[in-house]
Amino acid sequence: MAGSSGLVQYVMGRLPQNEVIEDAIRKEVKLVPEVVIRELLANALIHQDFELTGTSPMVEVYADRVEISNPGEPIVPVDRFIDGYQSRNERLADLMRRFGICEEKSSGIDRVIEAAEFLQLPAPDFLVEHQRTVAVIYGAKDFKLMDRSDRVRACYQHCVLQWVLRRKMTNQTLRERFGLSERSGSRISQIISIAVEQGIIKNDPGAPDSRKYARYIPAWA
Repeated sequence: MAGSSGLVQYVMGRLPQNEVIEDAIRKEVKLVPEVVIRELLANALIHQDFELTGTSPMVEVYADRVEISNPGEPIVPVDRFIDGYQSRNERLADLMRRFGICEEKSSGIDRVIEAAEFLQLPAPDFLVEHQRTVAVIYGAKDFKLMDRSDRVRACYQHCVLQWVLRRKMTNQTLRERFGLSERSGSRISQIISIAVEQGIIKNDPGAPDSRKYARYIPAWA
């Protein structure tokens, strides 16, 4: 199992670096944080389908993103990765948790989303391809450069994460997730409206009947 930790460091050593200025000091930061790589690698190993031959977990590093995939289509729908959990290889998952390679059951994707929000990265993307599950984590991107799908995906994931944490999403919490000022409230409202129209989130029926104090929950909640 020590090899898994070595794999994380191997991948981190090959990630592109960006220069940032913090407290007047210039420093190099990796494209994505180590906790994200560790959790997604653990997930790829735990959830791979061992019955498929001629394939294995894969890590692909690009200038603006990292893609980590594993053989087998997911048991849990990708839009429920944050709140749902069902392991294809539970004994392997338990062993990796005992060795501290991954976190508690069902918390891995939560930590990935939390890290992306804390660093205000674009929302991770989870895709189902032919006999493969792919997790895509993106490097830093200014809000202005995010397209509509980036913003709506972040809105949905933020709403689900708040639900998992026993909280509710509001215009303010989503604005803070993007690192925007109060003046951007109308832009955030537009994103929320699109997500509601797409049927992926809905108004919290227990919230006051006021747009100003509106709260939102996942559509399936």
